[in-house]
Amino acid sequence: MNEAIRAMEERRSVRAYTDEMPEREKIEAVIEAGLWAASGMNRQGPIVVAVTNSELRDRLSAMNADIMGRPGTDPFYGAPVVLVVLAPRDQPNRVYDGSLVMGNLMLAAHSLGLGSCWIHRAREEFDTPEGKAILAELGVEGDYEGIGHCILGYPAETPEAKPRNDGRVFYAE
Repeated sequence: MNEAIRAMEERRSVRAYTDEMPEREKIEAVIEAGLWAASGMNRQGPIVVAVTNSELRDRLSAMNADIMGRPGTDPFYGAPVVLVVLAPRDQPNRVYDGSLVMGNLMLAAHSLGLGSCWIHRAREEFDTPEGKAILAELGVEGDYEGIGHCILGYPAETPEAKPRNDGRVFYAE
């Protein structure tokens, strides 16, 4: 079977991680794959904020948990790396383009032996004054909308694939 298709079929959302920080080379390879995602009119608008600093990671986790209505929990499931995907708010395809970046990030992570999971609420998080201040502190200029968080790390456990639902394909021949 084709390696790309195999990765798509085997990748799972991982919700339990070891404490081990992935090697910088692997993180960079995952990000690079994300940046090669297709984008509307090849605008290449989405950006990635790579968070490996544990204090900032924990701050984002707390913000996300508060937005979710579950303060004190870790919506990032202990993953040591958070890749935040944002896209320029003025680009009409921003959500689609950012979603393609997220898909590439997760597939690349799987291909390198890392676990990943898409965590929502990035839009709400980075629309707050605190979220905007974080971006400014990191030197991110412009008006960006949060698309998603791709958490990364070494899986402590990997779930089994669930069967695919039937009746989801319709041919017009």
